[in-house]
Amino acid sequence: MTDSATADTGQNEAGGEKETQVIAIYGKGGIGKSFTLSNLSYMMAQQGKKVLLIGCDPKSDTTSMLFGGRSTPTIIDTSGQKKASGEEVRIEDVCFKRDGVYAMELGGPEVGRGCGGRGIIHGFELLEKLGFHDWGFDYVLLDFLGDVVCGGFGLPIARDMCQKTIVVAANDLQSIYVANNVCSAVDYFRRMGGNVGVAGLVVNKDDGTGEAEQFAEQAGIPTLARIPADDDIRRKSANYEMIGYPGSPWAPLFEELGVKAAEAPPVMPTPLEHDGLLDLFKGEDVGRDVELVPATQEDMCGGKPPQKESLEVVYDEA
Repeated sequence: MTDSATADTGQNEAGGEKETQVIAIYGKGGIGKSFTLSNLSYMMAQQGKKVLLIGCDPKSDTTSMLFGGRSTPTIIDTSGQKKASGEEVRIEDVCFKRDGVYAMELGGPEVGRGCGGRGIIHGFELLEKLGFHDWGFDYVLLDFLGDVVCGGFGLPIARDMCQKTIVVAANDLQSIYVANNVCSAVDYFRRMGGNVGVAGLVVNKDDGTGEAEQFAEQAGIPTLARIPADDDIRRKSANYEMIGYPGSPWAPLFEELGVKAAEAPPVMPTPLEHDGLLDLFKGEDVGRDVELVPATQEDMCGGKPPQKESLEVVYDEA
C-alpha cells in the first residue's frame, strides 16, 4: 500500500499487482462505528475477502465486539513497553485474527496526557515500520472519530491514505453535523488536489424519521445501509455479540452493506451550510425562534463599566 488513493499491494493470482481498498469510516463518538465496522469486517471476511480492521480511536474499542468484549494490546502502548526493554515490536504483538478478520488497535494517550491526533500520526508511523505498505489485503477498514477536528484524525483524507470514506450517523442533529464536517473535509481536500471521496452514509439506530437520509440526498451521497433501532441489536451490541454473520437474522443487511461498501465509488459531496442542517429538523426542536440579542459592557459589568486609561503610546511632537 502507498500514501495515495490508488494504493496497490501484494500479488494477485495471475502474478500481477493486487489493489487494496482502504476505507476510512467516520462518525460521532458513540454513534456505533465500532459496532458497524466489526460486523461489516466479519461479513466481508465470510464473503471471501481478506480484511484488516484498524481501530484509530483513542478509546481502543473498535475490535472489542469482534473479540467478544476482550481488549487487544494497542500499537502505541506495546511500542512504549518494547522500547523500554530494548525490543522491537513484532506484528504478532499487536495484530490478532478471528475467522478471517485481522484486527489491531492504534491506541492513544490517556485523558490529559497527550494529543490523540498526534497519537494517530505516531501510530501510522509504527505501522509503516511493520510493513503496512507491503501487506496483501483486499480491504483495510479504518475507524476514525469524526467529531475531532485536529489533523491526526483527518490523516486519511488529507494525505490520500484511503480511496474513500463512509460516514455513520443517526437521525439526530449532532451526528449529522459530524457527518457534514467529514463531507466538508473531503470537499476541501478534493479542491486542493486530493483524491478521496465519500462512498456513502450508514444510518445507525434508524428510527424511521428520515433526517439522515435527507441529509445524504442533499449532500449528494448514497445511503448504503439502514441499521434499525432494534432491541435485539441493542442487547447484543451491549453484550459484545456479533450479528453480522451468515445465517443470522441480520445477515442480509450486512451482506448488502459489504457489497455496497466495496463497490460504491468515491463521490465529491456537497456539504450543507449550518442553516441547511437545521432545516432538516423541526424549528421548535432546534430553537430557531430564539433571537440573538447582543450583550453590552454594562451587562457584563453589572452597571456602568469603569473607565480605564488608554494603553496607547502617544509620542510628543519634536
